[in-house]
Amino acid sequence: MMTSATSAIEHSSPTGDVPAMERVDVLIIGAGLSGIGAAVSLKKEHPERSFLIVEAHESFGGTWWTHRYPGARSDSDLHTFGYSFKPWEGATIASAGQILDYLATVVQEYDLERDMRLRHRVSEATWSSADASWTVVATRTDTGETVHIAARFLWMNQGYYDHANGYRPDWAGLELFDGDVVHPQHWPDDLDVSGKHVIVIGSGATAASLIPALTDTAGHVTMLQRSPTYFTSRPRTHELAVTLAKLDVPAAWQHEIMRRQFIADRAELIAMSVDRNEDLRTLLIEEARRQLPAGYDVERHFAPRYRPLQQRTAAVPDGDLFATIREGRASVVTDTIDHFDKSGIVLTSGEHLDADVVVTATGLVVSLFGGIDFAVDGTRIDPSEQVTYRGLMITELPNFAYTFGYFRWSWTLRAELVAGFVNRLLTHLDRTGAESVVPRLRAEDADMPLLPWIDPDNANPGYMMRSQSTMYRRGDREPWTHFKEYTEERESIPAIDLNEGALSYGFRQVRPGAPEFASVSASASASSGNN
Repeated sequence: MMTSATSAIEHSSPTGDVPAMERVDVLIIGAGLSGIGAAVSLKKEHPERSFLIVEAHESFGGTWWTHRYPGARSDSDLHTFGYSFKPWEGATIASAGQILDYLATVVQEYDLERDMRLRHRVSEATWSSADASWTVVATRTDTGETVHIAARFLWMNQGYYDHANGYRPDWAGLELFDGDVVHPQHWPDDLDVSGKHVIVIGSGATAASLIPALTDTAGHVTMLQRSPTYFTSRPRTHELAVTLAKLDVPAAWQHEIMRRQFIADRAELIAMSVDRNEDLRTLLIEEARRQLPAGYDVERHFAPRYRPLQQRTAAVPDGDLFATIREGRASVVTDTIDHFDKSGIVLTSGEHLDADVVVTATGLVVSLFGGIDFAVDGTRIDPSEQVTYRGLMITELPNFAYTFGYFRWSWTLRAELVAGFVNRLLTHLDRTGAESVVPRLRAEDADMPLLPWIDPDNANPGYMMRSQSTMYRRGDREPWTHFKEYTEERESIPAIDLNEGALSYGFRQVRPGAPEFASVSASASASSGNN
Protein backbone atom coordinates (compact mmCIF):
# COMPACT_ATOMS: atom_id res chain seq x y z
CA MET A 1 0.00 0.00 0.00
CA MET A 2 1.05 3.62 -0.44
CA THR A 3 3.32 4.26 2.50
CA SER A 4 3.44 7.28 4.76
CA ALA A 5 6.89 8.29 5.91
CA THR A 6 7.30 8.67 9.66
CA SER A 7 10.78 10.16 9.40
CA ALA A 8 12.82 12.33 7.13
CA ILE A 9 14.32 11.18 3.87
CA GLU A 10 15.99 7.79 3.96
CA HIS A 11 19.27 6.92 2.26
CA SER A 12 20.29 3.48 1.04
CA SER A 13 23.90 2.39 1.26
CA PRO A 14 25.63 1.46 -1.98
CA THR A 15 26.38 -2.23 -2.46
CA GLY A 16 28.36 -3.29 -5.50
CA ASP A 17 27.22 -1.30 -8.56
CA VAL A 18 23.95 -0.13 -7.00
CA PRO A 19 24.18 3.64 -6.47
CA ALA A 20 23.21 5.31 -3.21
CA MET A 21 19.85 6.98 -3.47
CA GLU A 22 17.41 9.02 -1.47
CA ARG A 23 13.97 7.52 -0.95
CA VAL A 24 10.87 9.64 -0.55
CA ASP A 25 7.14 9.20 -0.73
CA VAL A 26 6.62 12.02 -3.25
CA LEU A 27 9.10 13.57 -5.66
CA ILE A 28 8.13 17.00 -7.00
CA ILE A 29 9.96 18.05 -10.16
CA GLY A 30 10.17 21.82 -10.50
CA ALA A 31 10.58 24.55 -7.89
CA GLY A 32 8.54 27.25 -9.55
CA LEU A 33 5.18 28.55 -8.44
CA SER A 34 3.50 25.17 -9.01
CA GLY A 35 6.17 23.09 -7.31
CA ILE A 36 6.33 25.31 -4.25
CA GLY A 37 2.55 25.25 -3.98
CA ALA A 38 2.56 21.45 -4.34
CA ALA A 39 5.05 21.12 -1.50
CA VAL A 40 3.01 23.36 0.79
CA SER A 41 -0.11 21.31 0.04
CA LEU A 42 1.72 18.11 0.99
CA LYS A 43 2.92 19.64 4.24
CA LYS A 44 -0.61 20.68 5.08
CA GLU A 45 -2.51 17.57 3.96
CA HIS A 46 0.09 14.82 4.44
CA PRO A 47 2.58 15.97 7.08
CA GLU A 48 3.56 12.33 7.65
CA ARG A 49 4.93 11.95 4.11
CA SER A 50 8.49 12.63 3.02
CA PHE A 51 9.05 14.57 -0.18
CA LEU A 52 11.71 16.34 -2.20
CA ILE A 53 11.61 19.10 -4.79
CA VAL A 54 14.22 18.81 -7.52
CA GLU A 55 15.01 21.82 -9.68
CA ALA A 56 17.40 22.13 -12.61
CA HIS A 57 18.24 25.77 -11.99
CA GLU A 58 20.38 27.18 -9.22
CA SER A 59 17.45 28.77 -7.44
CA PHE A 60 13.70 28.38 -7.07
CA GLY A 61 11.20 30.58 -8.87
CA GLY A 62 10.84 28.99 -12.30
CA THR A 63 9.80 31.55 -14.89
CA TRP A 64 10.27 34.37 -12.43
CA TRP A 65 13.89 33.39 -11.89
CA THR A 66 14.81 32.71 -15.52
CA HIS A 67 13.03 35.68 -17.15
CA ARG A 68 15.24 38.67 -16.41
CA TYR A 69 14.46 40.92 -19.32
CA PRO A 70 13.60 44.56 -18.58
CA GLY A 71 10.03 45.01 -17.41
CA ALA A 72 9.35 41.31 -16.77
CA ARG A 73 6.04 41.16 -14.93
CA SER A 74 2.92 39.10 -14.42
CA ASP A 75 0.23 39.02 -17.07
CA SER A 76 -2.34 37.91 -14.47
CA ASP A 77 -3.58 39.60 -11.33
CA LEU A 78 -1.59 38.47 -8.30
CA HIS A 79 -4.69 37.81 -6.22
CA THR A 80 -5.45 34.74 -8.36
CA PHE A 81 -1.91 34.15 -9.60
CA GLY A 82 -0.75 34.13 -5.98
CA TYR A 83 -1.64 31.33 -3.60
CA SER A 84 -5.00 31.12 -1.86
CA PHE A 85 -3.17 30.45 1.44
CA LYS A 86 -0.74 33.38 1.20
CA PRO A 87 -2.32 36.83 0.89
CA TRP A 88 -0.87 39.05 -1.81
CA GLU A 89 -0.39 42.56 -0.47
CA GLY A 90 1.22 44.38 -3.38
CA ALA A 91 0.06 45.88 -6.66
CA THR A 92 -2.39 43.88 -8.76
CA ILE A 93 0.20 43.51 -11.54
CA ALA A 94 3.63 42.69 -10.15
CA SER A 95 7.21 42.62 -11.39
CA ALA A 96 9.25 39.42 -11.59
CA GLY A 97 11.28 40.61 -8.61
CA GLN A 98 8.19 41.15 -6.48
CA ILE A 99 6.88 37.69 -7.35
CA LEU A 100 10.24 36.14 -6.45
CA ASP A 101 10.15 37.92 -3.09
CA TYR A 102 6.65 36.54 -2.51
CA LEU A 103 7.80 33.00 -3.33
CA ALA A 104 10.84 33.39 -1.10
CA THR A 105 8.57 34.31 1.80
CA VAL A 106 6.50 31.15 1.23
CA VAL A 107 9.64 29.01 1.03
CA GLN A 108 10.85 30.48 4.31
CA GLU A 109 7.51 30.25 6.13
CA TYR A 110 7.10 26.57 5.24
CA ASP A 111 10.78 25.68 5.66
CA LEU A 112 11.02 24.29 2.13
CA GLU A 113 14.68 24.96 1.34
CA ARG A 114 15.79 21.86 3.20
CA ASP A 115 13.46 19.82 0.97
CA MET A 116 14.90 21.24 -2.27
CA ARG A 117 17.63 19.80 -4.43
CA LEU A 118 18.71 22.65 -6.71
CA ARG A 119 20.91 22.21 -9.80
CA HIS A 120 19.47 18.73 -10.32
CA ARG A 121 18.50 18.16 -13.96
CA VAL A 122 16.30 15.06 -14.31
CA SER A 123 16.87 12.93 -17.41
CA GLU A 124 15.23 9.56 -16.66
CA ALA A 125 12.35 8.16 -14.63
CA THR A 126 11.81 4.40 -14.44
CA TRP A 127 8.86 2.69 -12.77
CA SER A 128 9.16 -0.75 -11.17
CA SER A 129 5.91 -2.57 -10.47
CA ALA A 130 7.80 -5.03 -8.26
CA ASP A 131 8.96 -2.20 -6.01
CA ALA A 132 5.93 0.03 -6.67
CA SER A 133 8.21 3.00 -7.05
CA TRP A 134 9.94 5.32 -9.48
CA THR A 135 13.70 5.62 -9.77
CA VAL A 136 14.68 9.03 -11.07
CA VAL A 137 18.10 9.84 -12.50
CA ALA A 138 19.35 13.41 -12.29
CA THR A 139 22.62 15.15 -13.00
CA ARG A 140 23.98 17.82 -10.70
CA THR A 141 24.73 20.74 -12.98
CA ASP A 142 27.36 22.12 -10.59
CA THR A 143 29.44 18.93 -10.15
CA GLY A 144 28.37 16.60 -12.96
CA GLU A 145 27.49 13.94 -10.37
CA THR A 146 24.73 11.46 -11.20
CA VAL A 147 22.04 11.28 -8.53
CA HIS A 148 19.37 8.60 -8.04
CA ILE A 149 16.15 9.24 -6.14
CA ALA A 150 13.43 6.65 -5.48
CA ALA A 151 9.86 7.84 -4.99
CA ARG A 152 6.45 6.24 -4.57
CA PHE A 153 4.77 9.08 -6.47
CA LEU A 154 6.07 11.41 -9.18
CA TRP A 155 4.54 14.88 -9.47
CA MET A 156 5.57 16.99 -12.46
CA ASN A 157 5.56 20.75 -11.79
CA GLN A 158 8.28 21.80 -14.21
CA GLY A 159 6.05 24.05 -16.33
CA TYR A 160 5.37 23.58 -20.00
CA TYR A 161 8.16 25.26 -21.93
CA ASP A 162 11.88 24.86 -22.54
CA HIS A 163 13.66 27.36 -20.27
CA ALA A 164 16.92 26.87 -22.16
CA ASN A 165 15.64 27.54 -25.67
CA GLY A 166 13.19 30.17 -26.82
CA TYR A 167 11.49 29.99 -30.20
CA ARG A 168 13.17 31.87 -33.04
CA PRO A 169 12.03 31.54 -36.67
CA ASP A 170 14.64 30.82 -39.34
CA TRP A 171 14.96 34.25 -40.95
CA ALA A 172 16.98 34.71 -44.12
CA GLY A 173 20.13 36.78 -43.72
CA LEU A 174 20.10 36.91 -39.92
CA GLU A 175 23.82 36.13 -39.86
CA LEU A 176 24.48 39.32 -41.87
CA PHE A 177 23.05 41.64 -39.21
CA ASP A 178 25.74 43.66 -37.45
CA GLY A 179 23.74 44.48 -34.35
CA ASP A 180 22.79 42.49 -31.25
CA VAL A 181 20.09 39.80 -31.45
CA VAL A 182 18.67 38.65 -28.11
CA HIS A 183 15.80 36.46 -26.97
CA PRO A 184 13.99 37.59 -23.81
CA GLN A 185 14.66 34.21 -22.17
CA HIS A 186 18.40 34.89 -22.43
CA TRP A 187 18.74 38.57 -21.70
CA PRO A 188 22.41 39.60 -21.34
CA ASP A 189 23.22 41.42 -18.12
CA ASP A 190 25.51 43.79 -19.99
CA LEU A 191 23.21 44.77 -22.85
CA ASP A 192 23.03 48.56 -23.08
CA VAL A 193 20.30 49.99 -25.34
CA SER A 194 20.92 53.63 -24.43
CA GLY A 195 20.15 55.83 -27.42
CA LYS A 196 19.80 52.82 -29.73
CA HIS A 197 17.06 51.85 -32.15
CA VAL A 198 15.53 48.61 -30.87
CA ILE A 199 13.16 46.39 -32.82
CA VAL A 200 11.05 43.99 -30.76
CA ILE A 201 9.69 41.23 -32.99
CA GLY A 202 6.40 40.04 -31.53
CA SER A 203 3.35 41.57 -29.91
CA GLY A 204 2.38 39.30 -27.05
CA ALA A 205 2.68 39.70 -23.30
CA THR A 206 6.50 39.68 -23.38
CA ALA A 207 6.66 42.47 -25.95
CA ALA A 208 4.05 44.47 -24.04
CA SER A 209 6.20 44.21 -20.91
CA LEU A 210 9.53 44.87 -22.62
CA ILE A 211 8.70 47.89 -24.72
CA PRO A 212 7.72 50.38 -21.98
CA ALA A 213 10.85 49.37 -20.01
CA LEU A 214 13.16 49.70 -23.02
CA THR A 215 11.85 53.14 -23.96
CA ASP A 216 13.22 54.52 -20.69
CA THR A 217 16.71 54.53 -22.23
CA ALA A 218 16.49 53.47 -25.91
CA GLY A 219 16.44 56.04 -28.67
CA HIS A 220 13.34 54.44 -30.15
CA VAL A 221 11.59 51.07 -29.95
CA THR A 222 9.62 49.53 -32.80
CA MET A 223 7.20 46.67 -32.19
CA LEU A 224 7.27 44.60 -35.38
CA GLN A 225 4.31 42.25 -35.52
CA ARG A 226 3.12 39.80 -38.12
CA SER A 227 -0.46 40.31 -36.91
CA PRO A 228 -2.10 42.28 -34.07
CA THR A 229 -2.83 41.14 -30.52
CA TYR A 230 -5.71 42.11 -28.25
CA PHE A 231 -4.62 44.30 -25.35
CA THR A 232 -6.52 45.35 -22.30
CA SER A 233 -5.57 48.21 -20.00
CA ARG A 234 -6.01 47.74 -16.30
CA PRO A 235 -4.89 49.71 -13.26
CA ARG A 236 -1.63 48.50 -11.78
CA THR A 237 -3.58 48.33 -8.52
CA HIS A 238 -7.32 47.57 -8.68
CA GLU A 239 -9.49 50.35 -7.29
CA LEU A 240 -11.30 47.89 -5.00
CA ALA A 241 -7.95 46.85 -3.50
CA VAL A 242 -7.18 50.51 -2.83
CA THR A 243 -10.56 50.95 -1.10
CA LEU A 244 -10.12 47.83 1.04
CA ALA A 245 -6.66 49.00 2.12
CA LYS A 246 -8.03 52.41 3.11
CA LEU A 247 -10.72 50.69 5.19
CA ASP A 248 -7.95 48.73 6.96
CA VAL A 249 -9.57 45.38 6.06
CA PRO A 250 -7.36 42.48 7.27
CA ALA A 251 -4.90 41.27 4.61
CA ALA A 252 -6.40 37.77 4.41
CA TRP A 253 -9.87 39.21 3.86
CA GLN A 254 -8.59 41.66 1.24
CA HIS A 255 -6.91 38.81 -0.61
CA GLU A 256 -10.05 36.65 -0.62
CA ILE A 257 -12.33 39.53 -1.63
CA MET A 258 -10.04 40.51 -4.50
CA ARG A 259 -9.61 36.89 -5.54
CA ARG A 260 -13.38 36.47 -5.83
CA GLN A 261 -13.67 39.79 -7.66
CA PHE A 262 -11.13 38.80 -10.30
CA ILE A 263 -12.68 35.37 -10.75
CA ALA A 264 -16.10 36.95 -11.27
CA ASP A 265 -14.67 39.49 -13.73
CA ARG A 266 -12.86 36.79 -15.71
CA ALA A 267 -15.95 34.57 -15.81
CA GLU A 268 -17.97 37.48 -17.19
CA LEU A 269 -15.34 38.18 -19.85
CA ILE A 270 -15.21 34.52 -20.95
CA ALA A 271 -19.01 34.35 -21.11
CA MET A 272 -19.00 37.50 -23.23
CA SER A 273 -16.43 35.94 -25.59
CA VAL A 274 -18.88 33.08 -26.18
CA ASP A 275 -22.24 34.86 -26.22
CA ARG A 276 -21.31 38.32 -27.52
CA ASN A 277 -18.04 37.81 -29.31
CA GLU A 278 -18.35 40.75 -31.69
CA ASP A 279 -19.29 43.06 -28.83
CA LEU A 280 -16.17 42.02 -26.95
CA ARG A 281 -14.03 42.50 -30.04
CA THR A 282 -15.40 46.01 -30.48
CA LEU A 283 -14.90 46.76 -26.78
CA LEU A 284 -11.22 45.76 -26.85
CA ILE A 285 -10.43 47.57 -30.09
CA GLU A 286 -12.17 50.75 -28.98
CA GLU A 287 -10.32 50.59 -25.65
CA ALA A 288 -7.07 50.67 -27.62
CA ARG A 289 -8.32 53.45 -29.89
CA ARG A 290 -9.08 55.73 -26.92
CA GLN A 291 -5.46 55.49 -25.78
CA LEU A 292 -3.81 56.08 -29.14
CA PRO A 293 -3.24 59.34 -31.05
CA ALA A 294 -6.10 60.71 -33.12
CA GLY A 295 -6.19 59.18 -36.58
CA TYR A 296 -4.00 56.24 -35.62
CA ASP A 297 -4.50 53.20 -37.87
CA VAL A 298 -6.07 51.01 -35.19
CA GLU A 299 -7.59 48.59 -37.67
CA ARG A 300 -4.19 47.69 -39.05
CA HIS A 301 -2.20 47.54 -35.83
CA PHE A 302 -4.67 46.67 -33.04
CA ALA A 303 -7.54 44.74 -34.66
CA PRO A 304 -6.63 41.00 -34.59
CA ARG A 305 -7.99 38.49 -37.09
CA TYR A 306 -8.77 35.89 -34.42
CA ARG A 307 -11.62 35.87 -31.90
CA PRO A 308 -11.10 37.51 -28.51
CA LEU A 309 -9.70 35.00 -25.98
CA GLN A 310 -8.79 32.51 -28.72
CA GLN A 311 -5.32 33.71 -27.82
CA ARG A 312 -4.36 35.26 -24.51
CA THR A 313 -5.23 38.94 -24.14
CA ALA A 314 -2.12 40.87 -23.09
CA ALA A 315 -2.49 43.07 -20.02
CA VAL A 316 -1.17 46.63 -20.20
CA PRO A 317 -1.00 48.06 -16.66
CA ASP A 318 -1.99 51.72 -16.57
CA GLY A 319 -1.89 51.68 -20.38
CA ASP A 320 1.91 52.01 -20.37
CA LEU A 321 2.41 50.51 -23.85
CA PHE A 322 -0.09 52.93 -25.37
CA ALA A 323 1.57 55.83 -23.54
CA THR A 324 4.92 55.08 -25.20
CA ILE A 325 3.22 55.21 -28.62
CA ARG A 326 1.40 58.48 -27.84
CA GLU A 327 4.66 60.04 -26.69
CA GLY A 328 6.56 58.93 -29.80
CA ARG A 329 8.99 56.72 -27.89
CA ALA A 330 7.65 53.57 -29.55
CA SER A 331 5.92 52.71 -32.80
CA VAL A 332 4.18 49.70 -34.30
CA VAL A 333 4.81 48.13 -37.70
CA THR A 334 2.55 45.34 -38.95
CA ASP A 335 4.26 43.36 -41.69
CA THR A 336 6.27 40.20 -42.29
CA ILE A 337 10.04 39.81 -42.50
CA ASP A 338 11.56 39.15 -45.91
CA HIS A 339 15.18 39.11 -44.74
CA PHE A 340 17.80 40.70 -42.53
CA ASP A 341 20.69 42.76 -43.85
CA LYS A 342 23.70 44.44 -42.27
CA SER A 343 21.77 47.35 -40.77
CA GLY A 344 18.34 45.94 -40.00
CA ILE A 345 15.29 44.22 -41.43
CA VAL A 346 13.77 44.30 -44.91
CA LEU A 347 10.01 43.73 -44.80
CA THR A 348 7.84 41.95 -47.35
CA SER A 349 6.43 45.35 -48.34
CA GLY A 350 9.95 46.50 -49.24
CA GLU A 351 10.26 48.86 -46.27
CA HIS A 352 13.57 48.81 -44.40
CA LEU A 353 13.74 49.08 -40.61
CA ASP A 354 17.08 50.23 -39.24
CA ALA A 355 18.11 48.55 -36.00
CA ASP A 356 20.96 48.43 -33.53
CA VAL A 357 19.32 45.74 -31.39
CA VAL A 358 16.73 43.13 -32.37
CA VAL A 359 14.75 41.41 -29.61
CA THR A 360 13.09 38.18 -30.73
CA ALA A 361 9.99 38.08 -28.52
CA THR A 362 8.73 35.35 -30.80
CA GLY A 363 7.45 32.85 -28.29
CA LEU A 364 8.16 29.68 -26.40
CA VAL A 365 9.17 26.13 -27.21
CA VAL A 366 6.84 23.70 -25.46
CA SER A 367 8.67 20.92 -23.64
CA LEU A 368 6.71 17.84 -22.66
CA PHE A 369 7.58 16.97 -19.04
CA GLY A 370 11.01 18.53 -19.34
CA GLY A 371 12.14 16.02 -21.98
CA ILE A 372 12.49 13.24 -19.40
CA ASP A 373 12.73 9.67 -20.71
CA PHE A 374 10.10 7.47 -19.05
CA ALA A 375 10.06 3.68 -18.77
CA VAL A 376 7.65 1.28 -17.05
CA ASP A 377 8.97 -2.16 -16.16
CA GLY A 378 11.68 -1.89 -18.78
CA THR A 379 9.44 -0.61 -21.58
CA ARG A 380 9.92 2.96 -22.77
CA ILE A 381 6.78 5.07 -22.59
CA ASP A 382 6.51 8.05 -24.92
CA PRO A 383 4.04 10.47 -23.30
CA SER A 384 3.29 12.03 -26.70
CA GLU A 385 1.68 8.71 -27.67
CA GLN A 386 -0.43 8.61 -24.51
CA VAL A 387 -3.69 10.30 -23.52
CA THR A 388 -4.41 12.81 -20.81
CA TYR A 389 -6.69 11.88 -17.95
CA ARG A 390 -8.62 15.11 -17.20
CA GLY A 391 -5.41 17.13 -17.62
CA LEU A 392 -4.10 15.54 -14.39
CA MET A 393 -2.45 12.20 -15.23
CA ILE A 394 -1.20 10.32 -18.30
CA THR A 395 -2.20 6.84 -19.45
CA GLU A 396 0.32 4.06 -18.73
CA LEU A 397 2.36 6.16 -16.25
CA PRO A 398 1.63 4.82 -12.72
CA ASN A 399 1.64 7.04 -9.64
CA PHE A 400 2.20 10.07 -11.81
CA ALA A 401 0.50 13.46 -11.93
CA TYR A 402 1.30 16.73 -13.66
CA THR A 403 0.35 20.36 -13.26
CA PHE A 404 -0.74 22.32 -16.31
CA GLY A 405 -2.52 25.58 -15.71
CA TYR A 406 -5.23 27.48 -17.51
CA PHE A 407 -5.08 29.26 -20.81
CA ARG A 408 -7.60 31.99 -19.93
CA TRP A 409 -7.22 32.06 -16.16
CA SER A 410 -4.34 32.44 -13.75
CA TRP A 411 -2.07 29.38 -13.73
CA THR A 412 -2.24 29.00 -9.95
CA LEU A 413 -6.00 28.53 -9.84
CA ARG A 414 -5.58 25.19 -11.56
CA ALA A 415 -2.32 24.33 -9.82
CA GLU A 416 -4.20 24.38 -6.52
CA LEU A 417 -7.00 22.21 -7.93
CA VAL A 418 -4.38 19.71 -9.12
CA ALA A 419 -2.80 19.75 -5.66
CA GLY A 420 -6.18 18.98 -4.10
CA PHE A 421 -6.65 16.05 -6.47
CA VAL A 422 -3.17 14.60 -5.82
CA ASN A 423 -3.56 14.82 -2.06
CA ARG A 424 -6.98 13.16 -2.21
CA LEU A 425 -5.53 10.44 -4.45
CA LEU A 426 -2.69 9.78 -2.01
CA THR A 427 -5.20 9.42 0.82
CA HIS A 428 -7.26 7.06 -1.33
CA LEU A 429 -4.24 4.85 -1.96
CA ASP A 430 -3.65 4.61 1.77
CA ARG A 431 -7.25 3.85 2.60
CA THR A 432 -7.69 1.14 -0.01
CA GLY A 433 -4.28 -0.45 0.48
CA ALA A 434 -3.37 0.10 -3.18
CA GLU A 435 0.27 0.65 -4.07
CA SER A 436 -0.29 2.19 -7.48
CA VAL A 437 -2.81 3.88 -9.73
CA VAL A 438 -2.67 4.41 -13.48
CA PRO A 439 -5.23 5.73 -16.01
CA ARG A 440 -6.07 3.26 -18.77
CA LEU A 441 -8.43 3.46 -21.71
CA ARG A 442 -11.57 1.40 -21.07
CA ALA A 443 -13.18 -1.13 -23.39
CA GLU A 444 -15.75 1.49 -24.40
CA ASP A 445 -12.88 3.78 -25.46
CA ALA A 446 -11.48 1.33 -28.03
CA ASP A 447 -12.96 3.29 -30.94
CA MET A 448 -12.20 6.71 -29.47
CA PRO A 449 -10.31 9.00 -31.86
CA LEU A 450 -7.07 10.35 -30.41
CA LEU A 451 -7.02 14.08 -31.03
CA PRO A 452 -4.22 16.66 -30.88
CA TRP A 453 -3.69 18.05 -27.39
CA ILE A 454 -5.29 21.41 -28.21
CA ASP A 455 -8.38 22.29 -30.21
CA PRO A 456 -7.41 25.26 -32.44
CA ASP A 457 -11.03 26.45 -32.49
CA ASN A 458 -10.75 26.93 -28.74
CA ALA A 459 -7.18 28.24 -28.52
CA ASN A 460 -4.52 28.73 -31.17
CA PRO A 461 -1.43 30.52 -29.83
CA GLY A 462 1.62 29.87 -31.97
CA TYR A 463 3.54 27.95 -29.32
CA MET A 464 0.61 25.58 -28.81
CA MET A 465 0.08 24.98 -32.51
CA ARG A 466 3.79 24.33 -33.09
CA SER A 467 3.79 21.64 -30.39
CA GLN A 468 0.80 19.56 -31.53
CA SER A 469 2.91 16.59 -32.66
CA THR A 470 5.11 16.52 -29.56
CA MET A 471 2.45 16.61 -26.85
CA TYR A 472 0.14 14.00 -25.34
CA ARG A 473 -3.26 13.38 -26.90
CA ARG A 474 -6.84 13.92 -25.79
CA GLY A 475 -10.04 12.04 -26.50
CA ASP A 476 -13.52 13.11 -27.49
CA ARG A 477 -15.16 12.06 -24.22
CA GLU A 478 -14.68 12.11 -20.48
CA PRO A 479 -12.35 11.55 -18.74
CA TRP A 480 -9.91 12.02 -21.63
CA THR A 481 -10.41 15.74 -22.16
CA HIS A 482 -8.80 18.85 -20.72
CA PHE A 483 -8.49 22.64 -21.11
CA LYS A 484 -11.76 23.40 -19.38
CA GLU A 485 -12.58 26.64 -17.55
CA TYR A 486 -11.91 27.23 -13.88
CA THR A 487 -15.58 27.88 -13.13
CA GLU A 488 -16.32 24.28 -14.20
CA GLU A 489 -13.26 22.56 -12.76
CA ARG A 490 -13.48 24.08 -9.30
CA GLU A 491 -16.57 21.88 -8.99
CA SER A 492 -15.65 18.90 -11.18
CA ILE A 493 -12.08 18.14 -10.04
CA PRO A 494 -12.91 17.84 -6.30
CA ALA A 495 -15.85 15.63 -7.29
CA ILE A 496 -13.83 13.11 -9.36
CA ASP A 497 -14.83 9.56 -8.43
CA LEU A 498 -11.53 7.89 -7.61
CA ASN A 499 -13.13 4.50 -8.17
CA GLU A 500 -14.15 5.21 -11.77
CA GLY A 501 -13.22 2.57 -14.31
CA ALA A 502 -10.57 4.68 -16.03
CA LEU A 503 -8.33 4.43 -12.95
CA SER A 504 -6.64 1.07 -12.50
CA TYR A 505 -5.22 0.26 -9.06
CA GLY A 506 -2.40 -2.13 -8.27
CA PHE A 507 -1.91 -4.18 -5.12
CA ARG A 508 1.39 -5.94 -4.51
CA GLN A 509 2.97 -8.46 -2.25
CA VAL A 510 6.27 -7.15 -1.00
CA ARG A 511 9.02 -9.27 -2.52
CA PRO A 512 12.10 -10.14 -0.43
CA GLY A 513 14.64 -7.35 -0.58
CA ALA A 514 12.23 -4.75 -1.97
CA PRO A 515 12.90 -1.28 -0.53
CA GLU A 516 10.63 -0.23 2.29
CA PHE A 517 10.06 3.50 2.64
CA ALA A 518 8.28 3.63 6.01
CA SER A 519 5.43 2.08 7.91
CA VAL A 520 1.81 2.87 7.19
CA SER A 521 0.20 5.23 9.64
CA ALA A 522 -2.49 3.73 11.83
CA SER A 523 -5.09 6.25 10.77
CA ALA A 524 -4.52 5.53 7.09
CA SER A 525 -4.62 1.74 7.39
CA ALA A 526 -7.78 1.85 9.47
CA SER A 527 -9.75 3.83 6.87
CA SER A 528 -11.38 2.89 3.61
CA GLY A 529 -13.52 4.58 0.99
CA ASN A 530 -13.19 6.54 -2.23
CA ASN A 531 -12.17 9.90 -0.85
